[in-house]
Amino acid sequence: MAKRDVVFPQGRQALYEQNTYSAAVRSGDFLFVSGQVGSREDGSPEPDFASQVQLAFDNLHSVLEAAGASFDDIVDVTSFHTDPEAQFPIWLEAKARVSGKTLPELDRGRRDVAGGVRL
Repeated sequence: MAKRDVVFPQGRQALYEQNTYSAAVRSGDFLFVSGQVGSREDGSPEPDFASQVQLAFDNLHSVLEAAGASFDDIVDVTSFHTDPEAQFPIWLEAKARVSGKTLPELDRGRRDVAGGVRL
């Protein structure tokens, strides 16, 4: 069995320890990243949705960087939305700013929302 290493981004380890979960776990050549939300360093939520989404991507970037990875290494992303029609375009804009590319999984989700299917 592959050795497992816990990954914590700088400045947020206390928050993860307080809530008893890891930001990510590396097992062999795989990195499993926990859900990233738009919370500030102290764990409080960002009130504005667009800022919250950007902060979630910033937090994801910090986790990836701590693991020696980048957005180019991502294979799959799952996102949850309470109002997909209003929120998904904001999410896609933020994703494009940080990753600089389009991932096939994300394009498929965009077509689903455009087709009226709720995620």
